[in-house]
Amino acid sequence: MRFGLAVLAGIAVLGVSACNKPAEKTDGETASAFVPSQTPPKRKPGLWEQRVSNGDVLQVSRICLDEATDAKISFWGSQATRDMCEQNVFSSRVAGGYQFSSVCDMGSGGKTTTSGVATGDFSSKYLIQAESSTVGAAAPQMNGPHKITVEAAWQGACPEGYKPGDMSLPGGIKINILDLPVPGKAG
Repeated sequence: MRFGLAVLAGIAVLGVSACNKPAEKTDGETASAFVPSQTPPKRKPGLWEQRVSNGDVLQVSRICLDEATDAKISFWGSQATRDMCEQNVFSSRVAGGYQFSSVCDMGSGGKTTTSGVATGDFSSKYLIQAESSTVGAAAPQMNGPHKITVEAAWQGACPEGYKPGDMSLPGGIKINILDLPVPGKAG
């Protein structure tokens, strides 16, 4: 069960990841997508502790980042999730952060629609508050509406033995997020 929660939380975090595709205007709205000429916030290199909560369950994980890894798995312009998302929109800048929405394929036929706000300085802390809804996922607990809060805080340099992308999960599980398969990409 814990590993399932870890995977669900990891997917939730990826669900707020960007696709770097142009926004579509709908019914006169002037929504804008992240475009390459804008500079997205970058997380400070080092070890980040992430506290992911859905209101009932809290999962704490840690991830080691360098600049290149942050560019690949950040919420904005993520290479790791580019092929997973059909839409990603930044509708406006808010005090200290961004509003966003995305529609992403989470694999196994599941599609997640997410919207929320990311705030913080992104060098010592950030906060994501999002609502998502998943349909068609193979794991029944992933389907339906979910409120997700991600609180992240910079912890310092990555510990010895950690390389960029290494993530420690509850129960002593350690993975490298860069090694995870991405739906839509051949392996």
